[in-house]
Amino acid sequence: MTNTSRRTAIAASLAGLAAVGTSALTAGPATATTAGFGSTRPSGRPTVFTVISDVQGDLGDFALALKDIEKTNPAAQSAGLVVNGDITPRGYDFEYEAVRTVLDANPHAANVHWAIGNHEFYVPKYSSPTTLAQASWPNGTTEASLFESFYKFTGRNKVYTEIDLGGVPGLILGTEKYMHYHDSTLWDEVWLSEEQITWFETRLADWAARRKPVMVFTHHPFPDTVSGTRNKLYLNDYLQADQLLGILGKYPNAFVFTSHTHWALQLADWEVRRTVPGTDNLQGFQVINTGAIQTLWEDNGTGGERALDGREASGLQVEVFEDCVVVKARDYRRGEWIKETRIPLF
Repeated sequence: MTNTSRRTAIAASLAGLAAVGTSALTAGPATATTAGFGSTRPSGRPTVFTVISDVQGDLGDFALALKDIEKTNPAAQSAGLVVNGDITPRGYDFEYEAVRTVLDANPHAANVHWAIGNHEFYVPKYSSPTTLAQASWPNGTTEASLFESFYKFTGRNKVYTEIDLGGVPGLILGTEKYMHYHDSTLWDEVWLSEEQITWFETRLADWAARRKPVMVFTHHPFPDTVSGTRNKLYLNDYLQADQLLGILGKYPNAFVFTSHTHWALQLADWEVRRTVPGTDNLQGFQVINTGAIQTLWEDNGTGGERALDGREASGLQVEVFEDCVVVKARDYRRGEWIKETRIPLF
């Protein structure tokens, strides 16, 4: 099982963001973004959208985030809000409804998009909403019913889709199987059909031909990219990682937003350029960690991770200009900017 217990039984909170360490990048294909190539000069009027993730039942912080987002990217002018997976703690219909209730009670962009995460598949671990019963998994829950709950909530019929963020194209990816139904040795690993992979490659190529930046949203992180992805907990999230990285590696104007780890945006490698050998793209593509609404985490120094104060919550504001993309990390608890990066367009 992939690091489920730490999501459901949070350790004693640590003392504030002063305790957040920095994580130095090691030599390898992922490198911190620099201004040494292209242009990072903002030009023209930006298209602005917001990315958050990992609500996981923390509806108080979800409401807090929505209120703060309204201050920096008001709904009336926002190009959209993307919730990048782990919408619910377990995937029950009543949990989706609770998210909808909070969303409707607060200002938010008219354009809201959802990715599927691993927590949308946790109903089978319970014999009832109040009784954890993993020994009797799947407790009468079918795999199809989990997808149907997601589809009902999102109004879609697939986990993957193309979205429009004020004229900026976005591609949402998602697993099409919950793997423990298919292989007892697997749990939260991501599996994409050849249909989805072909669609993904085709859409990236199409937008590249039009010289447009493409925003890619996928809940799970790719190995050797942003914070946490050199930790053993997150090295094998994708069953087709090499194939997907080989596709992404061709496109310098691909911006990949990943979540799942909850690792804090204060860390040095919250955003990186990832190059893929053999793709003839020496600039690589951009990868950005989205933070989390429900509790942030960091490295514990021994190959694992530890929780920060449960009141911490963070996300991203993305501003797309003619020459570059500016990504700003936001602390929703304090209503403050954490940091920002400017990534050139090619």
